[in-house]
Amino acid sequence: MHGFLARLGVELPDLLITQALTHRSFSYENGGEPHNERLEFLGDSILGQAVTVKLFRDHPDLSEGTLAKRRSSLVSSVALAEVGRHIGLGVHLRLGRGEELTGGREKDSILADTVEAIIGAVFVGLGPEVANTFVLDLVTPLFADPDRFGAAMDPKTSLQEAAAERGLNPPQYSVTGEGPDHDRIFTAVVSVGSVKKGDAVGARLVAGDLNVLVSGHGVGSSKKQAEIAAALDAWTVLNRETSEGA
Repeated sequence: MHGFLARLGVELPDLLITQALTHRSFSYENGGEPHNERLEFLGDSILGQAVTVKLFRDHPDLSEGTLAKRRSSLVSSVALAEVGRHIGLGVHLRLGRGEELTGGREKDSILADTVEAIIGAVFVGLGPEVANTFVLDLVTPLFADPDRFGAAMDPKTSLQEAAAERGLNPPQYSVTGEGPDHDRIFTAVVSVGSVKKGDAVGARLVAGDLNVLVSGHGVGSSKKQAEIAAALDAWTVLNRETSEGA
């Protein structure tokens, strides 16, 4: 736990950070121990305000509509889940057995909600100024990459456009689901840039007679969520490999 807090750059009481990391499924299975939904509610508001103010101050030339779209991108579940993965949040989550068995540590919704809960905990434990700085530190990598605004708002369209710009075949999605009907978890795989065998240089995967230049993976509580997460993963890989190959 101490290493986790060190990566966040904050110090919080054990009870407070423990609550922020506790999903309601764990609470229900452990005698009603306090869970993180109230902190998540608070953190969502703090996150939105911090991002809104920064966008307003940094971009006096942008219209209200453009600012709103950028804010939506930065506070989206996809973006916050990526923040959660970047700080290694998944391994520290306190989940009930059902969520544990259905891949809860990789679900975008749970990761995003927990990031918001941690923001709420920082506000409660350390005050509004520290919480504001903490939020901006978390999302700075997203601010620093303007191309991500469009990608995070609509990853599937962005991936399709990126593939077309490079003369690659359209993305192909494959989705599988597991778990009970009321609590299914879906895993999506998307492949981009399939070409005839021998035509690609440095292809990483082989599927039948085709080389897959880029693949992306995503997990979600619905097929749509899983495909969106996979598309953003593939978009990130495709842009990174294109930049490195330039």
